[in-house]
Amino acid sequence: MTTRSAATTNRYRRHLAKACVLAAGFWFCSTAWSIELPIQQIPQIQQSQQDPLPPGKATIALAKLHDITNRASELAVQALSMLGINYRYGGTSPETGLDCSGLVRYVFKEALGTDLPRTSAEISRVGEKVDKVDLRPGDLVFYNTLRRGFSHVGIYLGDSKFIHSPSAGGQVRIEDMDVAYWKKRFNGARRISATAEDQQ
Repeated sequence: MTTRSAATTNRYRRHLAKACVLAAGFWFCSTAWSIELPIQQIPQIQQSQQDPLPPGKATIALAKLHDITNRASELAVQALSMLGINYRYGGTSPETGLDCSGLVRYVFKEALGTDLPRTSAEISRVGEKVDKVDLRPGDLVFYNTLRRGFSHVGIYLGDSKFIHSPSAGGQVRIEDMDVAYWKKRFNGARRISATAEDQQ
C-alpha cells in the first residue's frame, strides 16, 4: 500500500462526509457521497454585488428563497441518490427497479412525504403549470416519448438538466434538455405543492 506524499496531500481536500452539486445557482448536498477534488477545482461561492433590498422585502425574499432552496435541495439529493438504479416497467422501488413515474413518486414521497398519482399522464394534471423559462429545481418536466402526450416525466435539477429513469435496459441518469431529442418532445412542466392536492 502506497502512502501519499505531504506535497500531494496538500493539493487535495478530501470530502468524506458531504459532496455538493451546483444546479441553477443552488448547492445541493448529500452526505451519502465521497469525493476527492484538487483544491483549485473546488468552487468558491461569490458574494452578490446587487444592491440590498429594503428590510421588509428582504426578509420576505429570504424566507421564500429559504423555502425554495430547502425543498429543492431535498428533492435533488433524493433524486441524485437514485442514479444508476435500473429501469423497470411499472417499477416503484429502487430495490427492484423504477420506471419514470415510479422514480418521481418515490423521490417526492421520500423527500417531502408527498403522494403522487401512478402514471406520468396523471402526474401532469397535479400542481401548477410552469413555463420553461421559469423552471426551478424540483419542478417536473414532461415529454412525449411514446407518441402520446405526457408519456414520460423527469425531475428538473437546474441548468437545463433533468434526472429520469429512461427506458428498458437503461438506468436512472441525468439528461440535457437542450439536446435535440428532448427539445422536440418537451410537453411542459409542473410545480408540485407540498400536499399535491391542488389539481388543475
